[in-house]
Amino acid sequence: MKNGIVRFAALYVFNFAVLLLIGLLSAGVSVGFHALWAAVILTLAALFVKPLLTGAFRKAAAKSAADRTKTGEKVVQYVLVYLVELLIWVAVVWLSGVRASGFWSYALPPLFLLFGWMIYDQVDDKLRAKAGELYDAVQGRVSGKKSAPAAAAPGTPAAPATTEARAELDDGLTPEQRRMLDELG
Repeated sequence: MKNGIVRFAALYVFNFAVLLLIGLLSAGVSVGFHALWAAVILTLAALFVKPLLTGAFRKAAAKSAADRTKTGEKVVQYVLVYLVELLIWVAVVWLSGVRASGFWSYALPPLFLLFGWMIYDQVDDKLRAKAGELYDAVQGRVSGKKSAPAAAAPGTPAAPATTEARAELDDGLTPEQRRMLDELG
């Protein structure tokens, strides 16, 4: 449960910032205080709907993947991700107070979301680690316990578990698959 709460909180804060930027950079898009609710919708869509839509689009694209080059494959992937982002943006506009008028107010924000989520993927581990520390600190205050230190002090010898951790990284799983397994157990 902790992983789910931490992941939701970290993604919510990031989506809120991206929505505010979309409101500032996109003509015809009015976000304002509706970004608070729109970030909830966007976060839920990113956690639940986006993987389903991406899988469906990839499955459909795989059926037509006869003779593609690497460049062609990347173009197809980017187009599919953009279509998913477009559907999510339409849902955000429809379900929240965000207003969009005109072609560009529907065409550009999915690109901003795409770039934002690409950046989020790059900083995801650090952001989730910091959010996890905050979660532990708050939980420790509520229950009256002190939280364990996040990392060993610099200059201390490496724990024997580091070799096990390195060996675990060679298990053939992607970081996303490893995260999903960690959340299950």
